[in-house]
Amino acid sequence: MPFQGILGVVLILFLAWVFSENRKGIDYKYVGITLLAQFALLALFFKVPQVSNGIQWLGGGLITAIRTATLESTSFVFGFLGGADSPFQLVVDSPPEIFAFEIIPMILVFSMLLAVLWHWRVLQVLIRGFSWVLQRTLGIGGAVGLAAASSLFLGMVEAPMAIRAYMARLTRGEFFIVLTCGMATVAGSIMGFYALMLADVLPNTMQHILTASIANIIGSILIARIMVPSESITQADAVKGTLKYESTIDAVTQGTYTGVQVAVNVVAMLLVLISLVALVDYIFAAFPDVFGDALSLARIMGWIFAPVAFCMGVPWAEATQAGALLGIKLALNEVYAFTQLAEVRGELTTQTRVIMTYALCGFTNLGSVGILIGGVGALVPERREDLLQLGPRTLISGTLVAFMTGTIAGILN
Repeated sequence: MPFQGILGVVLILFLAWVFSENRKGIDYKYVGITLLAQFALLALFFKVPQVSNGIQWLGGGLITAIRTATLESTSFVFGFLGGADSPFQLVVDSPPEIFAFEIIPMILVFSMLLAVLWHWRVLQVLIRGFSWVLQRTLGIGGAVGLAAASSLFLGMVEAPMAIRAYMARLTRGEFFIVLTCGMATVAGSIMGFYALMLADVLPNTMQHILTASIANIIGSILIARIMVPSESITQADAVKGTLKYESTIDAVTQGTYTGVQVAVNVVAMLLVLISLVALVDYIFAAFPDVFGDALSLARIMGWIFAPVAFCMGVPWAEATQAGALLGIKLALNEVYAFTQLAEVRGELTTQTRVIMTYALCGFTNLGSVGILIGGVGALVPERREDLLQLGPRTLISGTLVAFMTGTIAGILN
């Protein structure tokens, strides 16, 4: 219900205010403008058919084209395991979809395409355009605008590279915005992977994933401005950094190599995390049943985060399941949380599935904090003291950003 969502928005803003390091320095004018901008953006996607249909056409067409192209290669390399015709008769109506051989390879293709588009300067044009809009509407500096816009396509460490020449000069508040944007968004190379994972959860999933990531950029500026206010701004007028390719072939090669790293990391984390959850649940099975069922990590997370899920607009009957997804994402990662969402989709209403899709979209989790501190620390060692202070706080800011986006999506759906 809308009332629940409004309650959730107020609660999230209050929590950001509680964790603010300088409440007197908060510029409430720009906080209000940024909140309205996030509502307006999501309203365009949910309430204006021309916008949603356009993104659906673009995202759906892109996913279909890349998946079809990827299927050609996986069928050749992996045979029937990768989608080719089976050499024997199956007892089911359609061949099984094998995660590692059909879905994971799409990460390589997306990563390669992003590298090529970067070399051709297509992404730079898009980033500069999005950055200009952010600067004019939200009153942020050019350097922050470029980093924030870059986080739509690049990862939490790669996006700051786009403004590496300015990172040392950013104010503390601007630095925190950049860090929060990195934690709250998802890299372009993995968007298609998420869209395929959630194909049975919601129609037009690529549209929702892309919308969530854009909204999270605005949400990052909103929450970061409350938690670490900043008065001055740092300007920049070009996308600068160390991300450079010598030729299209070099972009294809390096983009593929980056995709391999991401794909291996995804597979390794899924193997480890699924085993870890199974091990924890195995230990819990030795304890007496609670309320008629065995203890499990998901049940415990569900109890903790159920009130949060309810305030976001999830019906109370589904709040425990939704809360479990929120807790799993924070403690483990969004990939495993998305796999769990896909498994329980039939038990959740469309409203809850929309809210969860948006609320789980982002890199914010315990492990990502270490990656962020290590990667950005190597990029700008002179900001290490600020990084050690602000890096762990992105666990709070990034989580609040995702909760805010999910809540607003629930209100407008």
